This record gives sequence, C-alpha cells and structure tokens, in this order.
Amino acid sequence: MDFPLSQVLKNGIKVEIDYIHPEEKEAVRALLNTVIIEGKTYPQKQPLSQAEFSSYWLSKDAFVVRASVVDTTHKLKEILGAFYLKPNFPGRCSHICNAGFIVQPRLRGQGIGRFMGEAMLSIAANLGYEAVMFNLVFETNIASITLWQSLGFEIIGRIPRAAKLENEQVVEALILYRTLH
Repeated sequence: MDFPLSQVLKNGIKVEIDYIHPEEKEAVRALLNTVIIEGKTYPQKQPLSQAEFSSYWLSKDAFVVRASVVDTTHKLKEILGAFYLKPNFPGRCSHICNAGFIVQPRLRGQGIGRFMGEAMLSIAANLGYEAVMFNLVFETNIASITLWQSLGFEIIGRIPRAAKLENEQVVEALILYRTLH
C-alpha cells in the first residue's frame, strides 16, 4: 500500500492519511487528551503522559490525517485526526485487530472519520489481519456506531454499565466486529 492516501473532504479540504511522523506524536497526544477530557468516548479518565500515550497509541501501527494548508511563507501540515491499528489479542488470536480513532472536535462531521475508517479496513487487510473488533463503543456515541455499521460492522455484544461518563451517566458499551475477507 502506498502512502500517503489522499482524499478531498466535504468542506473541500484536501487531506492525506500517512504513518505518524515523530514530530507529530505530541500533537496526536494532545488531541487524544482533548477527547479523553471530553469524557464521552474513551475509557481513560485522565490525560495521558508521553509514556502512557506511547504504550497505548504507538504500540503497533499509528496513522494521522493531515491537511495541507498553504500560506505565503511555507506549507503547513495540520493534524485533523488520527488512528492506531494493533492486534486486539495476543498469539493465536492476533489476526483480529483493534483500532482507535480521534478527530479534531471542530472538524467532526466533515468525513474525516469515514476516510479513516475506510482506510483502516484496507490497511488492516494489507497487514494480514482477518477481522476488526472494537471492544468498547459507548452506546451514546451514535456517530461512531452509525459509521461502523455503514462500513459493515455488526454489534456482537453489549457490556452493561460499562462506562461512567463525565456527567455521571452510566452507559452500556457495544462490541462491534467485521471480517476483512
């Protein structure tokens, strides 16, 4: 698979998906920490340190969505979203992968999540994974559930009272699954 993968979003912005570069790690950690603080989609309660972020997000394959913004002096690459891809289980079950996704809050609904989701399915298959499984999709994350179902994922289970959201609301989590072949 040749990187970067390019696409034009609904709002006309040209974006690309590529492997994360070392100088982008801090921007991705900051974005993940913003999402964690929102308290609506990730299980962590506190922002992640650099070591915690590396262990969680960078343990296998990590990708970013960049926008190319040209100004009069130089070309900037803004991080619009990111995702990781890694085995969901060790050893005999490592052919099933897991992935996590984040999008800049101000840019949600512009097609970045769909672009990442479609790319992840292709990348995962190219890396030899046979299926994708999401362990904790909070039932209140309607945009995510809708996206994954539109990409062929099935809800294969529910975890009662799995998450205590920032507003003290207790919600179920869904387990989603999709084969890649």
